[in-house]
Amino acid sequence: MTKEFEKRLNLLEIAHRELITQPNEVSGIGNGVFDRYKNPVLTAAHTPLNWRYDLNPETNPYLMERFGINAAFNAGSIKLNGKYLMVARVEGVDRKSFFAVAESPDGIGNFTFWDYPVELPETEEPDTNVYDMRLTAHEDGWIYGLFCTERRDPEAPAHDQSMAVAACGIARTKDLVKWERMPDLITNSPQQRNVVLHPEFVDGKYALYTRPQDGFISAGKGGGIGFGLSDTMENAKVDHETIIDNKNYHTVYEAKNGQGPTPIKTDKGWLHLAHGVRNTAAGLRYVLYMFMTDLHDLTKVLYKPAGYFLAPEGDERVGDVSNVVFCNGWIKDDDGAVFIYYASSDTRMHVATTTVDKLLDYVINTAADGLRSASSVNTIYSIIDNNKAL
Repeated sequence: MTKEFEKRLNLLEIAHRELITQPNEVSGIGNGVFDRYKNPVLTAAHTPLNWRYDLNPETNPYLMERFGINAAFNAGSIKLNGKYLMVARVEGVDRKSFFAVAESPDGIGNFTFWDYPVELPETEEPDTNVYDMRLTAHEDGWIYGLFCTERRDPEAPAHDQSMAVAACGIARTKDLVKWERMPDLITNSPQQRNVVLHPEFVDGKYALYTRPQDGFISAGKGGGIGFGLSDTMENAKVDHETIIDNKNYHTVYEAKNGQGPTPIKTDKGWLHLAHGVRNTAAGLRYVLYMFMTDLHDLTKVLYKPAGYFLAPEGDERVGDVSNVVFCNGWIKDDDGAVFIYYASSDTRMHVATTTVDKLLDYVINTAADGLRSASSVNTIYSIIDNNKAL
């Protein structure tokens, strides 16, 4: 080992350790609904050095990166054995994504990747790419990971190497180490994304939130957050999808929308966090929004505040796909604290913290979208008049 190799390795190790152990703190006074934190909690640079570098001076004398990591984002999350865990989408510079588990003792900082990425079994038709896993601890005793599996469209002409088919892949585990792969979800929709498993049985069946769409990118006449039932998860099939939350003109979810993480059960209803997409002159803009469904009729939306819950701010707006936030993981602690893990611009992971009580207040007491400018003004007038009466 040369002095140059040893020096470079030492610098890499120091920088990696400092990144993982840097303290995190609340950023600003916030909006009263949640607190953002200053530093991203997971980035490409958080991945272990021995994933990216061949540390043998004989075979890598210049200590070059041998496997580059581009991003770590769109993570599912769960609390297991007292640890806050994210199953992140890790994307290599080769554009292929894979899953890897990172854990934190407090849910806010010191996220450290496990020694190896997830070894996800393949089906008879291998995935070209897998990403955006939602984790559900189901009452049947399994932890299910539902994710997008992407393969090239068999109908694509030879000159077009971008046409793809998206489907819902399904795997289950007890420990996030050993995974059992099952056949992809079958529905009547041409393509599926953003599928989430409900944590409880419904009439003895597995309940799934879906997002039917006509094409790989465009939702077409499909779209909206759907709901359906399957007899089993071992050969999951949804024969009928009911749209419970649709796209709507001139809203933050006018182009498409999709379920985020597994909904949280409260005594007033199920809290849902979703993403909404609209088009702009600068491209698509992704934000997060919330709604609540009935405890017993999961297709009945009780409350839905107007506009977005969380949107990209500051540095969050810059990245591989700019002006985007996306969430497919949150954790509710026994004391009611909620950790919201969201990605910014398809590049990195952040955390925002709140409580169930605050989310209930927000969802129930924030005005719904009146779908007209005049309605928005009326809402402001109502707030002003109420304040004057104090």
